[in-house]
Amino acid sequence: MKGRVFDEAALVMSERDNVATAVDDLDEGREFDVDGSTVRLAEAVPFGHKFALAPLDAGDEVYKYGEVIGRAMAAIEPGEWVHTHNCESTRGRGDLAAAEGGADA
Repeated sequence: MKGRVFDEAALVMSERDNVATAVDDLDEGREFDVDGSTVRLAEAVPFGHKFALAPLDAGDEVYKYGEVIGRAMAAIEPGEWVHTHNCESTRGRGDLAAAEGGADA
């Protein structure tokens, strides 16, 4: 399998990724060793959802599978669930392309 799996519970596909994907329902407080640093889940993370591996400031790009999938809408700390409450999707957003004068408009 490509990518890295942490404790058979979280998947990171690219070195660029700043989030990991839960491959099981993960409990609050679960800890992962990520490149020598401990990432402790601040809340439960459901199967298939993401959690931050590094601090993100509002406006920072969120990388998953080596691609930008969204933008942080607020500061996100390592171990926090990354979802629609704190991350705005930027994929397939014709409205954003139109506002920026992109070809998808």
